[in-house]
Amino acid sequence: MKRRSFIKSSVLTGVTASILPAMSHAKEASIPPAEYYELRVYSLTNAIQQKLVEDYWKDAAIPAMNRLGVKHIGVFTEMNPARQTQLYVLIQYNSLAHYSNVTDALEKDQSYQTKASLYLNAPATAPAYERIESSLMKAFAHMPHLEAPGKEARIFELRQYQSAGEAAGKKKIEMFNDEGEIDIFKRLGFAPVFWGETVIGAQRPNLTYMVTFDDMEAKAAHWKAFGSDPQWKKISSVPEYADALLVNKITSTMLVPTAYSQI
Repeated sequence: MKRRSFIKSSVLTGVTASILPAMSHAKEASIPPAEYYELRVYSLTNAIQQKLVEDYWKDAAIPAMNRLGVKHIGVFTEMNPARQTQLYVLIQYNSLAHYSNVTDALEKDQSYQTKASLYLNAPATAPAYERIESSLMKAFAHMPHLEAPGKEARIFELRQYQSAGEAAGKKKIEMFNDEGEIDIFKRLGFAPVFWGETVIGAQRPNLTYMVTFDDMEAKAAHWKAFGSDPQWKKISSVPEYADALLVNKITSTMLVPTAYSQI
């Protein structure tokens, strides 16, 4: 009996040892990999620069990047610019490797280089733009893929939450991923486009996300509903999730998509 029990135990141990790693790998495989997003902000001086940059994206960059597997590129102007509008460009990549591959491929794409020539080779006496600010973001685990809204007329709000320290920044991300904050936005009809943690860029640590509305009246109504939502009140009432501890600056920019924007 002892020998029989030993053999049974050995078989079970061997089966368990082979099954558990397989189950673990299957679970990991079922989790979709997070996308990466590049956000470029062009500072422009005049309408000539704006046209040059917009023509570059419309006629050269978007078609070339789409050919290379970039599914969505959003190009936006400010809703109420104080001066010449800044141009916001959001680029979706499948992975860091995809980002690298696209960058390398564009340098060898003769069609792209030709169509982008006026932009790429603008002289110092007549630059295409004043400056580009660029950041690279990793999508949140609870929303690993960008969700582009329909083509109906909409306005977009780009929000950034800056934190005083990296632990605080991770804690704020935890609220979105693990405590259900992203689900509240979806349930209330904000039609979120993406959430991303800035891994390279200015003003770190920060997270950035984009939500959409029909108009400014709808925006006000949605944020009012969010502030009074029972689930949000429950999450935000937890002492360790107090905004005073996790967020020290919030910026909000209202944007309008260009006619050729893919978001």
